[in-house]
Amino acid sequence: MGKMIELRNVCKNYSIGKEVIHALDHASLVINEGEFVSIIGPSGSGKSTLMNIIGCLDIADEGDYILDGIPIEDYTEDELADIRNEKIGFVFQNFNLISKLTAEENVELPLIYHKIKRGERDKRVEEALKRVGLEQRATHYPTELSGGQQQRVAIARALATKPSLILADEPTGNLDSQTTIEIMELFRDLHKQGNTIVLITHDNNVAMQAERSINILDGRLTEVAR
Repeated sequence: MGKMIELRNVCKNYSIGKEVIHALDHASLVINEGEFVSIIGPSGSGKSTLMNIIGCLDIADEGDYILDGIPIEDYTEDELADIRNEKIGFVFQNFNLISKLTAEENVELPLIYHKIKRGERDKRVEEALKRVGLEQRATHYPTELSGGQQQRVAIARALATKPSLILADEPTGNLDSQTTIEIMELFRDLHKQGNTIVLITHDNNVAMQAERSINILDGRLTEVAR
């Protein structure tokens, strides 16, 4: 398995008034293909900044980000957009579902953007909903689903594009403890099926369910000993 993500001495600073916040302070990290890694830290530790850089939503001020062996600055804007759309499946804390669309329509939406033909779209949507155990709720709207089911739809939407990397930002942040257990079981199953997963969380119990955990504090990364 090759390296999928490599960060070398990545820095990202923000100015708030006269104060400079070091959101990432010489952060270095390697994540190999097929790994399940959690990044754990309190709010304000730089977690979201790190996710935005890994997800090609933001660019570092200093340091190198090498994705699949290619430095990020060598990609064009269009190529970065393709990476965000095709290579990375995003899962967010607040699900980001469109309330006017059914579960299957939410899952189908990124495939429409990708101009994937109807027959292939239908197949992928059905497959993705089956993988998260929601094929029976395909025609339900988000308001008719529990929080856990909504997060499953969001995960199915991320899976439908067949990404090589799933980036999950506090995916259990809005869920009760029982639903959190179920969603984490689902992530573990997806990992067993070969998906590379990076999960960002402030919850130690959630973090420990990944193969590896990396601590982030004041923009610095340290591997958590197991």
